[in-house]
Amino acid sequence: MTTHRAPKPVAGPTQTVERAVTLGLILAVLAGLGWIAGMIYTIAEWPL
Repeated sequence: MTTHRAPKPVAGPTQTVERAVTLGLILAVLAGLGWIAGMIYTIAEWPL
């Protein structure tokens, strides 16, 4: 009787790519939050 074995995960280049993508997404979120905060500050301080 044969058994099915799942392929072993590749521990190497894929983890580096995932790390880079995750870091890029985190930086993008931080940049977006900074932009939103800057817009709120600009509108709040706008002379009427």
